[in-house]
Amino acid sequence: MKYDVIIAGAGPVGLFLATELAQAECSVLILERAESPHSPLKQLPFGIRGLSAPTIAAFERRGLLQELEVHKRVKNPHVNAGQGARRQLGHFAGIPFHEGDVAIPQCSLISEMAEIESVLARRAAALGVEIRRGLALTSFEQSGEGVGVRAGDQSFEGRWLVGCDGARSVVRKLGGFEFAGTAPEFTGYTLQVDIADPDQLKSGRTMTAAGMYLQSQPGYVVVQDFDGGAFHQSRQPVTLAHAQQVLRRISETGVTLTALHAASTWTDQARQATSYRNGRILLAGDAAHVHSPLGGQGLNLGIGDAVDLGWKLAAAIKGTADVLDSYHTERHPVGARVLDWSRAQVAIMRPDPHARALRAIISDLMNTRDGATYFASRVWGVGELCGPAN
Repeated sequence: MKYDVIIAGAGPVGLFLATELAQAECSVLILERAESPHSPLKQLPFGIRGLSAPTIAAFERRGLLQELEVHKRVKNPHVNAGQGARRQLGHFAGIPFHEGDVAIPQCSLISEMAEIESVLARRAAALGVEIRRGLALTSFEQSGEGVGVRAGDQSFEGRWLVGCDGARSVVRKLGGFEFAGTAPEFTGYTLQVDIADPDQLKSGRTMTAAGMYLQSQPGYVVVQDFDGGAFHQSRQPVTLAHAQQVLRRISETGVTLTALHAASTWTDQARQATSYRNGRILLAGDAAHVHSPLGGQGLNLGIGDAVDLGWKLAAAIKGTADVLDSYHTERHPVGARVLDWSRAQVAIMRPDPHARALRAIISDLMNTRDGATYFASRVWGVGELCGPAN
């Protein structure tokens, strides 16, 4: 069988793109490296994602919104406000904006990554999308008529191939895409641990002379260590001893960890493919752009890619319109803007006097109604186009 589209990656972006294509009666195969969609880290509080206004609109347009637990009000999972405290609606580099300070209606909802993927996978299957898990794309070759794909010892044929296979995208690397941008300044740690003395750590986000740590609740900790991304790039496993050493140094405490249940590392590298298309190969989501997860922009940016690419690729397949080149033209500037948003946050989180001075100025701006509204509108994606409805 020759599929209209083969998608590498069954994350939210790949799944949403598949549903868009299947809705337009295109045949779709998804190849996913992981055998199971259930990652332990996706089940943790850190798996919570804020859905921006364009993402909410896209989900509502396709009848997916009611399947999510969208009745949950957006609450900052990292801060437990005391009685009488104003509710935090979001942040920029950890600097909060609050309810009552923002002049526009709240335009975001929260959901869990695992829930989003589950809802999208069910919809994709119902529309006839074929999902092959435990089968990683290993090579491909394109011609004027299509793309031949190898995954393990199996071969598949498609008219188009889309890489939605994440920051370390095999499709991007094998497809000859240039991935330009800036190198990381820190290694970020996401940790689920047992803490013998949790009171040694402050609740919420804490900046120190060595970096930043965030304790959303006892046992769930995020750490930023400004090591130039060295530990993450070494690909060493995070051990209990290493986690404790880093947390003690960054928090400037003698905190003791007694068990490590889950850990992942990440960086603030900000890179973007200089072109989102190479012949019959296209990129979307983290395969096209990577940046720090600060502010939770990545999922929403990727869904926006999928919405825009979906109808344009379907039109190319059906021969109804020749607009596929506009995918890069329209989405690349949106991605570049989000990457700069991420870089700006890192710039005022560095543990140095210059960053602290900038942070103080941003904090003052955030405490004004116009300032809080500006940052909220950017975080919530208000006014940004997600793509035309079809």
